[in-house]
Amino acid sequence: LFAFVVLWSGYRSFFPPAPRVCGSPGGPAADAPRIKLRDGRYLAYKEHGVPKQTAKYKIIFLHGFGSSRLEVRLSSSKLVEKLGIYFVSFDRPGYGQSDPDPNRTIRSTALDVEELGDQLGLGERFYLIGYSMGGNAVWGCLKYIPHRLAGAALIAPVVNYWWPGFPPKLASEAYGQQFRRDQWALRVAHHFPWLVYWWNTQKLFPASSVVSGKPNFTPPDLRVLLSRPADDPAPANKEYATQQGVHESIHRDMMVGFGKWDFDPMDLDDPFRGGKNGSVHLWSGDQDGLVPFILQRYIARKLPWLRFHHVPNAAHLLIQSEPTIKDEILSTLL
Repeated sequence: LFAFVVLWSGYRSFFPPAPRVCGSPGGPAADAPRIKLRDGRYLAYKEHGVPKQTAKYKIIFLHGFGSSRLEVRLSSSKLVEKLGIYFVSFDRPGYGQSDPDPNRTIRSTALDVEELGDQLGLGERFYLIGYSMGGNAVWGCLKYIPHRLAGAALIAPVVNYWWPGFPPKLASEAYGQQFRRDQWALRVAHHFPWLVYWWNTQKLFPASSVVSGKPNFTPPDLRVLLSRPADDPAPANKEYATQQGVHESIHRDMMVGFGKWDFDPMDLDDPFRGGKNGSVHLWSGDQDGLVPFILQRYIARKLPWLRFHHVPNAAHLLIQSEPTIKDEILSTLL
């Protein structure tokens, strides 16, 4: 009996528990504004900035890893009122109060974005801003719904080291800049996605540093973290973001973001035909310890229509470290 219990426990450790879906018996509350999607899932959203009815610009914001619709620091820019900017952020599937999507892909999230825009009446074209892991969804929208976009900005977007457009030597160099534990975690996410839950919850080997809350923050990011006020909402936001379970939120992010994509962003065509109908921007700090700057710069060289913004002496938290960066991002995009 003891041997059976041990074997059964080991077997079960490979499988994540069922998510605690918002609004279900025993699950978290479902009290945020939500839309019902084409497949029956619910998507939670939050509006920021000026009222939608009077806004000149409408922007959908895509949050990063371990975050939620609640954290949109760009909405505090001085330009929001001046330019008439309306933001809507949403919990990506499995985060916050948005239903999990076990079939989530880059394409499915792009279609979620399009349906959100339709149901909220944002018009034929709207702007996108994606931060960190939210950048994956921006690439997906540039691929699958470019006709719906008025412009897009990627801020410190996470890259997939297995995109075919990266020269193997360059990808290997950048990969080697990551913590050894992260190299292993990303290999698991790419080659053995069914092991992601086990890898990041077992105690035999160190899990992803980001999942463990010990990411490779360089001095610019550490200064940001040390200067945060005691009542900063970020720590509570992370707990709220994963309240339905870590597997369908942050683990699913790893599986989708570092898995096998059905397109390479570096093969994309200019969605705005020379900037006549909009533009795409990529902002990257050269001290980013989470996403190697050398890969962001290479992407920009491969896509001459993408406008690259090199932020010296800034890292992954560049939105918070540079006092004028919010205004620069918005004024340049709009």
